[in-house]
Amino acid sequence: MMTTTLEISLDRETMQPRILIADDQQDVLDALRLLLKGHGYSIETVNSPADLLAAVARQEFDILLIDLNYARDTTSGREGLDVLSRLREIADPPPVVAMTGWATVGLAVEAMQYGVSDFVEKPWTNTRLLEILHKQIGLGRERRELRRRAAEEARAREEALIHLQEQEREIAEAKAIQEKLLPREIPQMPGYEIATAWQSARLVGGDYFDILPLDDQTLGICIADVAGKGMPAALLMSNLQAAVRGLSSLSIAPDLLCSRLNSIVYRNTESDRFITFFYAHLDGSTRRLAYVNAGHNAPFVVRSDGSHERLRDGGAVLGVFASRNYEMGSAQLSAGDRVILFTDGVTEACNPAGEEFGEARLLRLLEDHRTLSANELQGTIIAVVAEFSGGRWQDDATLLVLAVAA
Repeated sequence: MMTTTLEISLDRETMQPRILIADDQQDVLDALRLLLKGHGYSIETVNSPADLLAAVARQEFDILLIDLNYARDTTSGREGLDVLSRLREIADPPPVVAMTGWATVGLAVEAMQYGVSDFVEKPWTNTRLLEILHKQIGLGRERRELRRRAAEEARAREEALIHLQEQEREIAEAKAIQEKLLPREIPQMPGYEIATAWQSARLVGGDYFDILPLDDQTLGICIADVAGKGMPAALLMSNLQAAVRGLSSLSIAPDLLCSRLNSIVYRNTESDRFITFFYAHLDGSTRRLAYVNAGHNAPFVVRSDGSHERLRDGGAVLGVFASRNYEMGSAQLSAGDRVILFTDGVTEACNPAGEEFGEARLLRLLEDHRTLSANELQGTIIAVVAEFSGGRWQDDATLLVLAVAA
């Protein structure tokens, strides 16, 4: 872009200057033509204000050299001033050098107010006239180039704004689609309460959670975090969601499901993309949670007595290795227990000093409020983290709270 602009500027600087001369005296036109042609000017002449305006409308000139006095009124310069007034209505007019044999201070001042760049008094001095024309042509070309660049920049800004608005509309539509993909209503099961929260750091994000009824007594519960943010992460998240919903069933144990998901993600993603994933089967009748943790933040199980454990068993994140086996873990839940699944957007939320909220604060919060219902506990966690971070979410944040009835 800079090279193109430079080439245009050089072309305009070196091209033969075009001058339009307006005077009602043929001998003046002949003398000026002879002088200026010998100095490399391309010349056009007219002998009336009407012809001058027509010529300017027809083509572009580097400078206008015009007489202020014409046959109708040879003393006041009024016809010349009328022409100057009309020239001001033209977009991007060329510089004007005025000629008059009756120059007065008053006429000069008035002409300058109409946009005249300089004056030449008849009879002129050739050297002085050439100096004035050379200077004004250079200034005129410079102003015209600046206006051209400003117009191009304005067009570029307008195009960029239109493009940005289109992107924002597309992202807003993507966010609406993504929100529809997440559970609108959280499935519940007698003896348990489940509450969730999803907070995107951008309009779209890479966090995912789901609650999948597998039969009357079993729920599939999962949470995931796609590496990265924005549209790429959101697209990968939607693919993961489709795969999870397509594969989840009571007959496919969490370890087998994770192995299959890993192969799918590996085939369909770039090498720098991966997904942390936690998936569990909750048997409502036995209160047993069978799970696999594929590199995700280990969920907390907070007991009614204030003790806790972490759900860490599983294996590597999804998508890094072509083939991977996973170890299945289990947790026996009891009345009053709380299970908290979360993404790192919760624990890595930072205060203005750059300090992270951290898992230790989250655990203390869970211990202090372990008797709250799932919905109350979820709301309390989000409120405390938002207050800690000043409402600034650096990463997508997702929370799922499972409460076992007392």
